[in-house]
Amino acid sequence: MSIITANYNSIVQHYESCLDIFGDTHRGVDWPNEADAETRYRVMLELIREGKKGTVEERMSLLDFGCGAGHMLEYLTKVNRADIDYVGLDMSRKFIELCRQKFPSTTFLCADILEVGIQIPSSDYVVMNGVFTEKRALSFAEMFDYFRDVVRKVFPIARRGMAFNVMSKHVDWERDDLFHLPFDMLADFLRNEISRNYQFRADYGLYEYTCYVYR
Repeated sequence: MSIITANYNSIVQHYESCLDIFGDTHRGVDWPNEADAETRYRVMLELIREGKKGTVEERMSLLDFGCGAGHMLEYLTKVNRADIDYVGLDMSRKFIELCRQKFPSTTFLCADILEVGIQIPSSDYVVMNGVFTEKRALSFAEMFDYFRDVVRKVFPIARRGMAFNVMSKHVDWERDDLFHLPFDMLADFLRNEISRNYQFRADYGLYEYTCYVYR
């Protein structure tokens, strides 16, 4: 196990401690505000380039990478997105067990994509909501390395596109435990290694931004 992997496991443990303290709520996945959490789900789903909804031909698959307590699936039900076939994935066995109890007919995978030999089924779209917003004890360089390693692994399994959010540098102050990623660093990485077809979203009123990356 690398130092980065060991430190990232401490982030997983942090989220599990939030679940222990606050239960199956927005605070249990370390979002301070429920309304803002719903905003993030909406923005993540706007990754999807809309076709004609409600037909078999236009059904699409979505992998919720870092699904936590399955709140994205709850949001999909709330907004009547029956055209989306959902699969959840998380590194935390505790969160996956909770999701399987809540949604026994839905597929939830417990896996670390950076482990050797791990194979994740492809999906039309992949969303990573909150996976890269906190770095906790990692240095910026360690978190940037981890971030790039994960994105390099995830994009090949996204047939159409992927979305993720990170903290913005354009804030009144930065928190040491959060991952504030400059636009230009991210753009350079995406252009050179992932795809030139990307979009930054900083228009939804939070101290973060979301990136859409397409084929």
